[in-house]
Amino acid sequence: MENIVASSPKTGGRQAAYLARTRSALILSAQEVLADYGPGATIEQLTDHAKVSPTTIYKHFESKDLLFAEALKQVWEDWVVWSNLPLAPGTSLEATLDSGRKLFWVADTHPLFARILQKTLHAPAFLISAVQEGGVRAFREYAGSGALEHADFDKRMIVWTYGFVGLLNSVLVTHQLTPKEAESGLGIGLSVWGLSKSRIDELLARPMVFQKA
Repeated sequence: MENIVASSPKTGGRQAAYLARTRSALILSAQEVLADYGPGATIEQLTDHAKVSPTTIYKHFESKDLLFAEALKQVWEDWVVWSNLPLAPGTSLEATLDSGRKLFWVADTHPLFARILQKTLHAPAFLISAVQEGGVRAFREYAGSGALEHADFDKRMIVWTYGFVGLLNSVLVTHQLTPKEAESGLGIGLSVWGLSKSRIDELLARPMVFQKA
């Protein structure tokens, strides 16, 4: 009779858990490397920090750039969840803008994330490509519902995105603006969406509530 050797569900479960832990550890290491060196970090810097071989990285990610993109995406998503709790009552648009305003204060609330942003803001295309999917989807929904101007959406989104990234750069990298001054700049940027001054003032007057990280 032919011998059939198969992994038991228990063994398979342990293996899956091990792979998941390794992947999570690689992402955490990549976040710390991003904070120290930015997306231009070498594979040697990444492997030295993670204390693994390049082969281990490539088992989980096709390239270091994809690992860095996933690391930035995850720390961004974690921050978005944090920034939306607690919230003052309001619409989804208001909640999104509240999160955007809180980013100007990220150095006080999330030092590691602030360092990652400082490094990645030197390469804005990398930052935008890593996190833009959810933002574009949300803003398209707001435009579709009439909360924002829908005409020339793609052009407006480009202007808005690079304008917002510029404000972050002015706060976190060049320190040309204080977080409060950046909020005023955000009001100027919101005009690209066809919002009235009174509506913009209303959005920026919402109280920001910061929970502990």
